Amino acid sequence: MGKVLSLEEAKAWREALAASGQKLVFSNGHFDLFHVGHLDYLEKARALGDALFIGVNDDDSTRRLKGPGRPLIPAEERARLLAALAVVDAVIIFSSDTADGLIRQLRPDIYAKGGDYEHKTLPERATVEALGGRVVLIPFLPGHSTSDLIARIKALAEGE
Repeated sequence: MGKVLSLEEAKAWREALAASGQKLVFSNGHFDLFHVGHLDYLEKARALGDALFIGVNDDDSTRRLKGPGRPLIPAEERARLLAALAVVDAVIIFSSDTADGLIRQLRPDIYAKGGDYEHKTLPERATVEALGGRVVLIPFLPGHSTSDLIARIKALAEGE
């Protein structure tokens, strides 16, 4: 079970991993309304290395990127839920719209993102590759997205 860490704590842990030759996998996202698609993705990401660190967008960046009404769950709660998963070693809450800053600080060996980025621009790709890391896109579990879940909940509420 992981922990919610400050950036300084995460950097210290990263240095220890590197010193012992262990590979760090890093990913990031909003993880609003956690579902099995997220879990599947995190399990596959964790299998790529020795430790998995997750960056969680704070509430302001989630609002900017996802729109009004989001997040549904506050960042501290989203981070705590992720940290409770056996596959997650550490969670860091961040405030920018991309994870470039965290990637520059943590220098992961592998940057994992969902397969939904196969046909979209991945803003962090250049940073990861410039630092010698590798980007891995994990296949998307069809029919399991937060947007789909919200739509189903809205449909239920409208049917009442």
